[in-house]
Amino acid sequence: MISTTSELIPRQELALLNTLRDGPGLRRLLSHLAVIALAGVLWRLDTVSLVVRLPALWISGIALASCFAGLHECCHRTAFRSRQLNDAVAWLLGLLSFYNATFYRRYHQWHHRYTHQPGLDPELDDPVPASLSAYLREISGWTWWVGKLRGYSHLLWGDLTSYPYLNTQIGPQVRRSVRIQITVYVLLAAVSLVGANGFLVWNWLLPLAVGQPFLRVLLLAEHTGCAYSDDGLANTRTTLTIAPVRWLMWNMPFHAEHHLYPSLPFHALPAAHRWIGPRLQHCDQGYLAVHAQLLPRLASLGQPA
Repeated sequence: MISTTSELIPRQELALLNTLRDGPGLRRLLSHLAVIALAGVLWRLDTVSLVVRLPALWISGIALASCFAGLHECCHRTAFRSRQLNDAVAWLLGLLSFYNATFYRRYHQWHHRYTHQPGLDPELDDPVPASLSAYLREISGWTWWVGKLRGYSHLLWGDLTSYPYLNTQIGPQVRRSVRIQITVYVLLAAVSLVGANGFLVWNWLLPLAVGQPFLRVLLLAEHTGCAYSDDGLANTRTTLTIAPVRWLMWNMPFHAEHHLYPSLPFHALPAAHRWIGPRLQHCDQGYLAVHAQLLPRLASLGQPA
């Protein structure tokens, strides 16, 4: 991280922005879960036309996939004032979005410590797509699903010391959390089979698969094409986008602001952008514009030798 972050936002303003509040997080969480539930119910109503049901499936899927954003915020323990509430909500949202919050918190701490630095940032273990076919696989969610299945298998049965951010104390906690999460999925599958309602497939797996490309497009834009360095003004991208996307993603599109000041709660990031935005090397108008820039450069976007 650059050493000049203290110069970007005046100290008094920063103290105000850093104030944790429960209200914004609770409103965002409850409204996010309400969208998942309402769209999910609408998608399964046989009495409703497919013209309505298919968009409902898409909305439900996007809302499920973007639970990752709330998980991310809670893993920073900035969504709410209570550490326990942050951790509980992170675990729930991870369950919905197929992430394990206990593991992700440590993984993500390492990502912030070594943002976009080859050989150090764990996010760079997943290579940037270097061809159109690799890009399409990434955007489709296929690479993510395969990686998740492999990752969970390793967390269940593999050597956890292979992760530099999991020590001998944290490793057993992560493995226990993953076991509980998989047990919940197995129980949901059993209930779906016994009830012959296909709930797990039709209300979770299928919507999550449908919504995953939305999340992949957004996450690929966060650092791809940015500098491989520790300069926080150059190694992360902020993408200016429409209000519904900012809402679904808990303001994560203000990603450079978040990396420069990870202690800021999500609701403070738009205000922080007013101070930081003019200094950023990568501040783009919309995700379509970002991907239009990246596509012709895929072959050159890999890590430096």
